Amino acid sequence: MSNLDLVLAAAVVFFAYFLRGVTGFGSALVAVPLLVQMLPLTTVVPFIATLDVVAALVLTGSGLRGRQVCWSEVWWLLPGSLLGIVVGLQLLVNVDPDTLLTVLGLLVVIFGLRSLLGLHGERIISRPWALLAGMAGGGIGAVFSTGGPPYVIYLAHRLSDKGAMRATLSAIFLIDGGLRLAAIMLAGLLWLPDMGWYLLGALPLMGAGLALGDRVHVGLSARQMAVAVGALLLASGASLWLRVWLGD
Repeated sequence: MSNLDLVLAAAVVFFAYFLRGVTGFGSALVAVPLLVQMLPLTTVVPFIATLDVVAALVLTGSGLRGRQVCWSEVWWLLPGSLLGIVVGLQLLVNVDPDTLLTVLGLLVVIFGLRSLLGLHGERIISRPWALLAGMAGGGIGAVFSTGGPPYVIYLAHRLSDKGAMRATLSAIFLIDGGLRLAAIMLAGLLWLPDMGWYLLGALPLMGAGLALGDRVHVGLSARQMAVAVGALLLASGASLWLRVWLGD
């Protein structure tokens, strides 16, 4: 990586985890599409997966202190997540990277439009939907380290309190992310050249972003954050498609 790439990557990591501190999710949705402009997908996924586990541990600890984690929702999501992780890792290792990046771009744009236009709905859905949400979250997370949207969509229709939402998301991300990280390690994807240096450099940036985001969490309305996130995701998805179409 050039010096400019390192500076840009540092800014991406800081902003991604600032967003995570505010909402409890979104770090990988922002970071992965931007970081793959500078690094291979097979490097970015284990890098962000590791940071996400540390971030989830921090935010889950905060939620436990406030007794905000809804554990019943977490346990319903886990079985599907396990199945999705197994399938997703097979895709990551065996499918053409440009195909995966094109699909990721589509997913990011769809979720960005959903946030930007406020297409959330308020109807409470039944718990059996947790199996499908878990499979989608585990599978997408294993391939792109961006498994948040299926979990967010499901929990948004189950929990109304934003504090409980953030804490519960962090708890499922901690467990799901830990399982994904273990699978990534077994697949040999974490032991790539320079990965240790990347992580050492990123951890302070991640911590600073989470701390600032936690301060902003109380004062920012959900709608304001949704619009900002939606606009950024649309730009990220478009940049992915341009990268694939125009070549490296």
